[in-house]
Amino acid sequence: MRPLTATTPKPMLPVADRPLAAHTAAAAVAAGASELIFVVGYHAEAVSAHFGDEFRGVPVSYAVQEEQRGTADAVAAAREHLEGEFAVLNGDNLYDEASLAALFSAGPAVGSVRVEEPSNYGVLSTEGEAVTDIVEKPADPPTDLANAGAYVFPAAARDWLSVEASARGERELTDVLARVIERENVATVTFDRWLDVGRPWELLAANEWKLGELDRALEGTVAGSADLRGAVVVEEGATVEPGVVVEGPALVRAGASVGPNAYVRGRTVLGEDVHVGQSVEVKNSVVMAETNLPHLTYLGDSLLGRGVNLGAGTVVANLRHDDDPVRLTVKGERVSTGRRKFGVVVGDGAKTGIDTSLNAGVTLSPGATTAPGEVVTRDR
Repeated sequence: MRPLTATTPKPMLPVADRPLAAHTAAAAVAAGASELIFVVGYHAEAVSAHFGDEFRGVPVSYAVQEEQRGTADAVAAAREHLEGEFAVLNGDNLYDEASLAALFSAGPAVGSVRVEEPSNYGVLSTEGEAVTDIVEKPADPPTDLANAGAYVFPAAARDWLSVEASARGERELTDVLARVIERENVATVTFDRWLDVGRPWELLAANEWKLGELDRALEGTVAGSADLRGAVVVEEGATVEPGVVVEGPALVRAGASVGPNAYVRGRTVLGEDVHVGQSVEVKNSVVMAETNLPHLTYLGDSLLGRGVNLGAGTVVANLRHDDDPVRLTVKGERVSTGRRKFGVVVGDGAKTGIDTSLNAGVTLSPGATTAPGEVVTRDR
């Protein structure tokens, strides 16, 4: 998720009206969780500041993972909080509530999804509804049933968390699951809906999912000549000026201002105190807090961090001439987003000069700048 995670832990990136992890926590509570334990490390204060000591009526505790040495190590950091049967969820995954409820009632159990490329995941083998084996990212997957990063462990698993490091040098929770499979009957629950939010285009997909659940609500100031269509949410303290068209689902958060004569469409989030100015068009994008799109700009299928400023006339390309999926740099490699349309990823505090053009698939690092009239075709 770099550069968006330069100052923000990935599970706290915005998905619709709350951080990603808050959707996971809310689904868990709705499915029957009676307590939440967040395992934190990187920028832990951002997590504790948001969730506090109680979330949706259930107590919240925190366990600190001093070094990121794998998922089993993360759960081991929370060992002192664990009593009886316990569930473990990935904080950067989205789950549907009904599937989580089924998982919680089936324990010991593991959540699963059917995928087209199982070699990218932990792959489950089953007999009936019972799991017989799990293999991490196999070259020749035995099934198309992928581990969804959701587990219910028996109480005894609390003492099985100290597994050896894997070939990747990490202590894997899947090795703990393998121990449970050897000793107990472990059910598999196939999830109706699930999303692993690990890369920027998946953050767009997460927002598309959750914005699709919005109900129309206009609590801010909306000019009489503004045209708001469908499931549009304008939070209290936000302003929509004359001549603006917003096509829902879209979310305008508190303190944001839009217009005059702007066009917002296609599952867009405008974060707190964002400014979208005269004749700006924003489509299917996530624009994080305190970012400025002052005037005469086009932004499509993109992710902008906090405090970004796009100079007047900045235009983002979001489509390749050859119509192939747009590619993006992830961990130093250009990889396909799987999307025909994808724009740019811009880190916190970046600024573009007037009349800048940003090519599809470009990433700007935090604080990066462009010159007036510049055409940017490579990451910086």
